[in-house]
Amino acid sequence: MRATVRDVAILAGVSPKTVSNVVNGGVPVRPETRRRVEAALAELDYVPNLSARGLRNGRSGNIALALPDLGTAYSAELARWFVELAHDRGWAVQIEQSGHDPQREAELLSRARTHLVDGLVLNPVLLDSSAVAGATDLPPTVVIGEVEPRGVDQVHIDSRGAGRAMTGHLIATGHRRIAIVGASDERFRSATSMLREDGYHDALEAAGLPVDPALQLVVDEWTPAAAAAEFAAFLDRREALPDAVFCFTDSMALGVLHVLAARGIRVPAEVSVVGFDDIAEASFSIPPLTTMRIDKRAIADAALTALERRIADRAAPETVTVVPCEIVHRESVAVRG
Repeated sequence: MRATVRDVAILAGVSPKTVSNVVNGGVPVRPETRRRVEAALAELDYVPNLSARGLRNGRSGNIALALPDLGTAYSAELARWFVELAHDRGWAVQIEQSGHDPQREAELLSRARTHLVDGLVLNPVLLDSSAVAGATDLPPTVVIGEVEPRGVDQVHIDSRGAGRAMTGHLIATGHRRIAIVGASDERFRSATSMLREDGYHDALEAAGLPVDPALQLVVDEWTPAAAAAEFAAFLDRREALPDAVFCFTDSMALGVLHVLAARGIRVPAEVSVVGFDDIAEASFSIPPLTTMRIDKRAIADAALTALERRIADRAAPETVTVVPCEIVHRESVAVRG
């Protein structure tokens, strides 16, 4: 039979309340007592009865994290930090894929309203149709990413400023004809894309450089394969290479690097390539990729802190946290005369 709190208490020589304090956290326990309780927990292979706990305090101990595409390296790295830091808070994480579909977001909100999870972290993509935009009576919810609905706790980076900084870096190193991969259009109104594109335009304007729509490549799926296909088509219809290619994710940059290598075009001697996110693979590409580093741990920590506060106090004022990012300089950018 499964060990109970009382079994653990008897073995550790403490009260059941002390065992609960160790298991649930929130109440200080002397280090020596905690060690005895933890040893008893391990010896008896104690598993908390989360269902009973939820009946007592109205909480499940579970939260949900919904990311647009779990197949990307960025999502995997971000989800890892959410799981690790949520575990430190005593939460289990239910990971979902929203797939750019507001209906999936709405289903998660409904699940939270019925207390199957205590709160949600959502990463909407589409600017106009997120399920949290204009929603009322939201369960505890935190939005990460560039979609910014009012009345909801938010954690994001300054994508426009980051796009401006990366484009400015390319201009400062002598590049003038800069293509972007990941632009938006009427079919694909990604908030992230639009903000990074605005930053790109800001930097061109500040440098007195023209905006060439032909250098702005729209990619509906931000994957290496989709970016490679679009960039190959771009090269087929262009007579001259751009000086540089600014990809709005590292995953798309890997696709672009593949196309350039397959065609014998040298990076960075003939064209520079930069990415965004600083996924683990970016430092192992050939050449290693200059990119915009996002502190994924800081995003997860800020979002979970906001969610913890929102679960404890539904009436608390909304918070907006902007996590800083920085350019990581590697070998994929040349200095041009």
